[in-house]
Amino acid sequence: MKLLVVGASYRTAPVATLERLAVGPADLTRVLDRLVAQPYVSEAVLVSTCNRVEVYAAVSGFHGGLGDICAVLAEQAGATPASLANHLYVHYDAAAVDHVFRVAAGLDSMVVGEAQILGQLRDAYHWAGGADSAGRLMHELMQQALRVGKRAHAETGIDRAGQSVVSAALDLAAAQFDGGLPGRPALVVGAGAMGALGVATLSRLGAGPLTVTNRGADRAVRLAESYGASAAPMAELTDVLSTVDIVVAATAATEPVLTPEVVAGALADRDPARGPLVLLDLAVPRDVADGVADLPGVEVIDIGRMAALLADGPAAADAAAVERIVAGEVESFLTWLRGSDVAPTVAALRGRAEDVVAAELRRLAQRRPDLSEEQRAEVARTVHRVVQRLLHQPTVRVRQLAAEPGGDQYAALLRELFDLQVPQTSPVDTVPDVVETHSNFGGER
Repeated sequence: MKLLVVGASYRTAPVATLERLAVGPADLTRVLDRLVAQPYVSEAVLVSTCNRVEVYAAVSGFHGGLGDICAVLAEQAGATPASLANHLYVHYDAAAVDHVFRVAAGLDSMVVGEAQILGQLRDAYHWAGGADSAGRLMHELMQQALRVGKRAHAETGIDRAGQSVVSAALDLAAAQFDGGLPGRPALVVGAGAMGALGVATLSRLGAGPLTVTNRGADRAVRLAESYGASAAPMAELTDVLSTVDIVVAATAATEPVLTPEVVAGALADRDPARGPLVLLDLAVPRDVADGVADLPGVEVIDIGRMAALLADGPAAADAAAVERIVAGEVESFLTWLRGSDVAPTVAALRGRAEDVVAAELRRLAQRRPDLSEEQRAEVARTVHRVVQRLLHQPTVRVRQLAAEPGGDQYAALLRELFDLQVPQTSPVDTVPDVVETHSNFGGER
């Protein structure tokens, strides 16, 4: 099996394309099932955030696996593979490992160094485990990726620049007002993890009064009570909009909730002397409809605009330190991967030898029934020792060679020489909680 990554992100695709590719919780299992049902795909993990949609897969062939994954993504987007081609990136084997580890370390995020992607990777991993689409290779890749991300944040200063997307968006919003955000009334639309981070960050920055609205009123009430904010029914969205200066929109709705009609209705009752109504759209699919940005007195900051404005990365020394961690971990993973390819073959070879020894001992027992139990036991021990000594050096050496670049050929040669049938290794049964970050809690929603 080989590793393949196929995806699109804020770097390669416009928000409209990411919206079409996005896979919500209700569809994740279905899409994972579709992926592993393809001829060349045996394992798959799917990551879908506001900034990226990526498939990590174990495939039996590059071209076949690429075609299978592109077909499923195109099906999800309601498009043709050819129409998506210019927006997709592809990483194979070593480059695939490097990409996944860079994502986990926050080096590929819109806000470089943000840690929230770790929670999203962890949830994608759990979901793949629940859908039975993660086997031995994906389990090892994801466990190591999460460990690499955690190590990057623990051992470097990348967190100094690793603010969340919410914090970065509110920094941009603050520039729209003299005096920044303190004392500015704000509304958070959505009470999920991103909405919770929005309320927490607005509260920390001194914005207020704060209001929360959500399609599920109970969640809005609970979130509002946690921060001394108010909750409002979604039916009163227009009225609430007319009383605030800042809106953080982060729902999981499939259609925009802030339409031109809703926003225009709020503007009609809002004093323009208060300054612009700043709408931070952090959702994919978008919460702010096309046309809203054209209304006078409205400033829309969405994922696409943030990607252009947040061009500055962390300090070079911090980024370089993380790059070194990633490079070392990639090489360690590749060494394990090359060695793991030969391990089942070595086990099969030893099993074949044991079967031959057992057959010969049975034949000896039939031909020499006069041998005592002690004599038969001594013969068995001797034959086993001879076989073990004969196999020891070759199997040790083949493991060493397999860990080197190009080492996968040795396992194939052993299977061919001894006509070995090597079964697939069973996947790991448990998914450890190696990261304590929650899904969609800021960062790449």
